[in-house]
Parts: sequence; C-alpha cells; structure tokens
Amino acid sequence: MTQNAIDSPSLNPSPPDSQTNRLIVQFVLAATIILVCVLLVVWGIHKVQVSDPYVHDVLTSNGRLERGQQLFWQNCATCHGLKGTGEVGPDLQHVSERKSQIALIKQVTSGKTPPMPQFQPNTQDMADLLEFLNSL
Repeated sequence: MTQNAIDSPSLNPSPPDSQTNRLIVQFVLAATIILVCVLLVVWGIHKVQVSDPYVHDVLTSNGRLERGQQLFWQNCATCHGLKGTGEVGPDLQHVSERKSQIALIKQVTSGKTPPMPQFQPNTQDMADLLEFLNSL
C-alpha cells in the first residue's frame, strides 16, 4: 500500500472532537434522566394504587367465576350484554388485555364514565366480578 492510502481519511477517520464528545455525553445523560423519571412515575402510580386498602384487598382475594357472572348479569348485563359483547355500554370481551386489574376496579367503582353508575361492591364481590371479567 502507498502512503496516501494509509493517510486517507476514509480509512483512518479522525476521532470526534471534544465538542462532539460533550454533546454525546449530554444526550446520554439526558436520556438516562428521562428514563429514570418515567420509571419512578410508573412505579409511584402503581404503588399508590396498590396501597389503596380496597384495591389491595380485592387483588389479594380469590375471585369466584360463577358468583362474578351472577353479579355481572345482575348489575352490568343491561348495558354490556350477557356475554359482555356490548349494548349501550362498550364491548368488554378481552377487557383484561386492554386494562389492568387496578384500572378495572377503578372503572367499576368510580362512576367517572357516565352513563355507567358508581358501583361499590364489597371486596369479595369485586374480586368475583374481576374473575368473570378476566374470563371474557
């Protein structure tokens, strides 16, 4: 090889200058800080919601499918249909794939999405209802 081929910039790229290095470090640092903040927010929301005694008790109870189905038919089927396929209310088929267990509990108990009424089942009834919703 000739000396010109060895000195060619395409074969021996020069190292990035110090300004480029600083920008790379700043970018990595900013991305890391953002990721840590997002993870802390998500972890904090989950911790706050699970620390709700009602939600905690529901999630630690064993739900009974048949009882959950009865509760659904008595309280929910008018709007959501006997099989949860939706009538006036939305289709609930595979709802547990779209919403977390905590979100489902909050949805049932909050009444924040009219015309759905606020529903305050005891913890065992809510666990039973969740079991049925998970089966849809």
